[in-house]
Amino acid sequence: MAGALTPAFGGLSRNLEAVLDTSPDGPPARVTLGPGGRDVRLWGDLNDGTAERLRRLLDANPGVTRLHLTSDGGLVDEGAAIGELVAARGLVTYVPDYCVSACTLAFVRGRERLIVDDSRLGFHAPYEPGLFGQMIPVDASDERGRYLAAGLEPAFVEQALATPSRDVWIPDSTHLRAAGVVTGVVGPGDLPDSTLDDDDSPGGARAAVLRAVALLAGFAGPRPGVLDGIAARYRESYRQGRSESDGLDLIRTEAAGAIRAAFAGADDATLAGLGRLVLDAMTASGSEEACRAIGRDGDLLAAADALPGRRGGVARMRALLDRALAGPAPIAPDAAPHAPAPSPGCAALRRRLAETLARGDALRLREALFGRSARRLEASALPGEP
Repeated sequence: MAGALTPAFGGLSRNLEAVLDTSPDGPPARVTLGPGGRDVRLWGDLNDGTAERLRRLLDANPGVTRLHLTSDGGLVDEGAAIGELVAARGLVTYVPDYCVSACTLAFVRGRERLIVDDSRLGFHAPYEPGLFGQMIPVDASDERGRYLAAGLEPAFVEQALATPSRDVWIPDSTHLRAAGVVTGVVGPGDLPDSTLDDDDSPGGARAAVLRAVALLAGFAGPRPGVLDGIAARYRESYRQGRSESDGLDLIRTEAAGAIRAAFAGADDATLAGLGRLVLDAMTASGSEEACRAIGRDGDLLAAADALPGRRGGVARMRALLDRALAGPAPIAPDAAPHAPAPSPGCAALRRRLAETLARGDALRLREALFGRSARRLEASALPGEP
């Protein structure tokens, strides 16, 4: 009971187009107790037995107060049964990413119904699967009654159920709140992270880290300990119940440190290429604050992001990073980026870097990018290395 959707929260969440399936016969939902035993995480298709597994988990953990839902739908009866459990236990429902089709029957029964601003709730008419992928329309009276009983605006319900089965209607958060579907919109820092609800293994954490910072893929071959170390610390953050924004901050901070360390050991030609990228990024950054973050604070992730497009900053940075990682033992800069005081403005930072590049002074360029105290260390000094 689903169709094609668009990606949700851009930090750690998945591209929904890659996981959404029009078949109700996908792998069974994963139903697990969240960190601290305060919530349950439901991820995947609502197949036969999903509601029963949820009931058993709730019976065994009476302290649960919230259900996190990430699902592209499944069986209407299962979605309705989960909704009955939610209502009977007085649970809060929360969609951190997407909840489509039959999943919405569970979501709307929450005592409170929470989303983040770019969560996706998807609605369409019910159907029965036929031969060769056919979707056979069925009477929507039961679904209409359930939505109305949950307090949804009648006009909203009619539009939802008038959407053809092969399509999905995805209202924005303002429309959802006005129609009584959602009671609150939270930020990615307000509730525990749900990114690893489908797979909290080391491999799942590694995949999430790479989704968050694609440049880290450069470490997978030459220095896998760096990538695995960041993934392990992110996984621990998830298991401690920290928020998605906290997890993303952790990943980006550690990624930035690892990338700086790799570049600080690069040859002069690679450093000159990095300097030109940083100069271009400062020019394209669009604000004094963003320019200073790149040129004064040494935020190389921000530098890559400031140059969009297929041949933009990320592609250029990755090519340079590959060259740096192919070299000898790295030079590690200060743990924190060099921030001179008093702080020069963006124009002065650009001018100094441009002059350093024009002179071809490798030592001054290294100091400009990494600070005067950058020094040679063994490879074991890299973040995450044993």
